[in-house]
Amino acid sequence: MPIYEYECEQCGHHFDALRSFKEADAVIECKQCHGLQTHRKLSTFYAHSGGRSVAGTDSHSCSGGCGNCSGGSCGHCSH
Repeated sequence: MPIYEYECEQCGHHFDALRSFKEADAVIECKQCHGLQTHRKLSTFYAHSGGRSVAGTDSHSCSGGCGNCSGGSCGHCSH
């Protein structure tokens, strides 16, 4: 089950809840003030690959992974 983020409109408290997909937008009680005026927030995340391709590789691109290669050999990282 996914974890969703919520915010209480009464007290401003932010909290997480483990809920099924079909329950994601159903009313949920605030864990701080027990109010029912809550809404699901858009969750964000951060991913960093260190310059390496993480979704796949391109046989024509630099294998050094500096992120500046457009194909073939790279003058930036010498790969």
